Amino acid sequence: MNKIIDVSNLNRIFDVSKPWLNRVIERKEKAYLAAVSDVSFGIEENSVYALVGESGSGKSTIGKMIVGLLSPSSGSVEINGVDLMREMDKVKVDTVRSDIQMIFQDPYASLNPRWKVRNIIAEPVAARGGDTKGLAEKLLEQVGLSAGDADRFPHEFSGGQRQRICIARALASGPKIIVCDEPTSALDVSVQAQVLNLMSDLRDELGLTYLFISHDLTVVQHMADKIGVLYLGRLVEEAPRETLFANPKHPYTQMLFDAAPRMDSFGREIPPPQGEIPDAINPPSGCAFHPRCPMATEVCRREIPALRDISGARVACHLAE
Repeated sequence: MNKIIDVSNLNRIFDVSKPWLNRVIERKEKAYLAAVSDVSFGIEENSVYALVGESGSGKSTIGKMIVGLLSPSSGSVEINGVDLMREMDKVKVDTVRSDIQMIFQDPYASLNPRWKVRNIIAEPVAARGGDTKGLAEKLLEQVGLSAGDADRFPHEFSGGQRQRICIARALASGPKIIVCDEPTSALDVSVQAQVLNLMSDLRDELGLTYLFISHDLTVVQHMADKIGVLYLGRLVEEAPRETLFANPKHPYTQMLFDAAPRMDSFGREIPPPQGEIPDAINPPSGCAFHPRCPMATEVCRREIPALRDISGARVACHLAE
């Protein structure tokens, strides 16, 4: 299949230093946080690629770099062969940008409370001078709401309805790619299922490609075609959904699976996940997971493992075999 998104050696470093005068008085050096480190993956057209990992693993930062809200410190993100940060042809960049939209995590914070739903949904088209007549009504019906809702304000809707409005807004410009940053984590379980089924139906109907960011493995299992597992800004495992859920190879992925609730888990004795994610400003040497890994050896403490192809998956672990 055609690769619509190509992420290559992506890095993002944030300067988290104290102000200059504080550093002089306290005699401290500048501090840098590596939110994303050397991440590479590709997303095929009309597929769902999921990024999973604990809070602070770099999922949302990668999503923001793909849509162009953040610029990479190094590496590249190509959308249909166009690097949004380096391409000099503004027409090409503008065309590609119109093909990407984002659904945010919090449906309460991502809608302007002063605007009517009609204006919120039509904004991506109106900003480019397009025709917005009847657009909001059509999209509201497409996402399972009523055309009459266009004249209401966001505070008049429930959380699930607001997320449907966010989906309608994302569809307004006719995108090919939608980055979904934990789109159901703020919703009740029953509403989550409705929103996920709606997104699956829209993908089939409109030929959409999703980058799906989540920490919920049950949601990922329902939605994703391929899954990338992030730990402290690095991709530690990548595999098709069936392969990953049948046989997770990285110790961190296995830990996530053990900690996730399961239908057949009544009465099982599973030890809780050990330790916390290390400080990203001062990460451990070698494999960043080694302080929490029950299999860690001296080589894990010394060398950063490379992503290797093992039995249909890519795994960054010295002991994956």
